[in-house]
Amino acid sequence: MTESDTGDEVRTDGTGIVAPDDETPTWSERKARAEGLSRLTYEYFERARREDQDLRTDSSYIERDVLGFPSWPHETIRNIAISVFFIGMIIFLSATMPPHIDAPADSSTTPEVILPDWYLYWSFGLLKLGPLNPELALLGGKKLMADRTYGVLANLVVVGAIAIVPFLNKGSARRPVEQPFWASIGVGGTVFAITIAALSVKNLFPEAIDPHLIFDLTFLLPFVVGCLSYAVLKTMREGYMFELNRRYYRLRPPR
Repeated sequence: MTESDTGDEVRTDGTGIVAPDDETPTWSERKARAEGLSRLTYEYFERARREDQDLRTDSSYIERDVLGFPSWPHETIRNIAISVFFIGMIIFLSATMPPHIDAPADSSTTPEVILPDWYLYWSFGLLKLGPLNPELALLGGKKLMADRTYGVLANLVVVGAIAIVPFLNKGSARRPVEQPFWASIGVGGTVFAITIAALSVKNLFPEAIDPHLIFDLTFLLPFVVGCLSYAVLKTMREGYMFELNRRYYRLRPPR
């Protein structure tokens, strides 16, 4: 038995399964029907598809800003081109600037400066927060814990804070201007990672630079940059929302 035999022929002119716009059934009317969830789901998506098609036909909005492109060949070719470019850059740098091979390591001597890999400088810098370890008068001016233990706890606190941020911010914003506060937190955290890494290699800085200045800037710069980022994004938010709403109403004009 075909759909035409049952009288449920699918048409796109609003006279078939999907009712015209001025005869949209209410939720109670749909619930009263004994057609099942699948038929209601089909009605919803068929109506949304036809409405979007009509809007795109009548609107002067640029279609390429609304519709997506297929994965093949557009996305695939673009990703392959980007990958080949970066692989070529790596080969070029390795050919023009090969790494310098020093003398073999001598296990009988200790290097003057011992540093971890560069991507762990921030963690190594947290181990040098001894000046922040308070001295308690109740202990006769002694510290509650060793500076090394204090640095390990600082690593746990920082890593725990980074891990808990996604659970605190559950918004759907995708751009920094949409949520200036969390964006400024991210900018401040990034700057702190750079300054705390600089603190870990302060022994490599020229002697003319005051070590106390480096220590102060480690915590002052992230706060200042975070506040500036919040102020800038906050001022941009109004204009951004205006443009976003204007684009939305150009795509879906109010009835």
